[in-house]
Amino acid sequence: MTTWVIKIGTSLLRGSHEYTTFDIINNYCSYISKAQRNGDKVILVSSGAVGLGCHKMCFKTRPNEIISLQASAAIGQLHLMALYEKAMSSFGYKVAQILLTRSELGSRNSYKSASQTLKRLIEWDVIPIVNENDIISDEELKYGDNDTLSALVATAISADQLILLTDIDHLYSSDPKTNNKAKPIKDISNSKELTKLEFANEQTSWGTGGIKTKLTAAKIATESGIKVHLADGRAPEILGDLLDGKRIGTIFHPHPNPVGNRKSWLAHAIKPVGEIQLDDGASEAIKNKGASLLLVGVKKVSGDFIANQPVKVINDEGEEIAKGISSMSSDAIKIGINSRPYKTGSPLVIHRDVLVLTSE
Repeated sequence: MTTWVIKIGTSLLRGSHEYTTFDIINNYCSYISKAQRNGDKVILVSSGAVGLGCHKMCFKTRPNEIISLQASAAIGQLHLMALYEKAMSSFGYKVAQILLTRSELGSRNSYKSASQTLKRLIEWDVIPIVNENDIISDEELKYGDNDTLSALVATAISADQLILLTDIDHLYSSDPKTNNKAKPIKDISNSKELTKLEFANEQTSWGTGGIKTKLTAAKIATESGIKVHLADGRAPEILGDLLDGKRIGTIFHPHPNPVGNRKSWLAHAIKPVGEIQLDDGASEAIKNKGASLLLVGVKKVSGDFIANQPVKVINDEGEEIAKGISSMSSDAIKIGINSRPYKTGSPLVIHRDVLVLTSE
């Protein structure tokens, strides 16, 4: 049995003169239902609510105002789910709607609750359909076309494979629309290759849109031991081929020593509310010795946070090296910095079990 997370982007759900949006969704669902019948489990992360809402309202152009986009999403989400429910029921399967925001997944309890709910649904042979809750998501906290969200969902349920369906057939060395020498990339074997590719694409317009978020999603998933496929979803039968195990598009191979669920959550789901700067000795101990962070190694604290909130950890040069959950408030850390030396040893600021490196 394979557990799949499949992400379908907005561009793939737009209808045409030949096919309606329902035709497209129905085709995808036919392949998903086949995988379910073969014993696999599928979670679908689907964009498209805003576009369908705009279509329902007969807008000639997509609104620019955030409130109008959120209102369009409210209209379109209902229509989107109705189309999926109609399609999947015709193949004998039930669907469930899961709407998530970054702030919700940034809470460990909410993250665990979402994970448990998704697992229970697939135990029941129900197809969960996940989307970002555009209606209430703060623009600054949005994931970006559901790519990152799909990777976090895959991590939360310990999926085996993540499929990112898009409108290109491979990842390329540069933008193939502007560079005819761009070469397709069939395999990304390790995190170093992925990091190098991320940096190269950030220097061009090729890295500012959908490709950048897909690279981020691939990094999150592969670090958690999940194989990622990037493939052209404009022909729905491609999804069927992938679910049948065929090699299509670009494959991002999983890390041989994946981080655990908690570490992945720390690295990618949380939004830090403060910042702790370390001296060189503490930075070295955290990066190379797997140490916990003690107050003696803290040089400076920024932000206003209470105990058990997420923070960013930076080195003496201001570069982020880790994220973690601080066991002390910002006020307590400031007091501790000013009251050295300690009579009974240095207090613990972040235990290594809730500290994850982010600079690699």
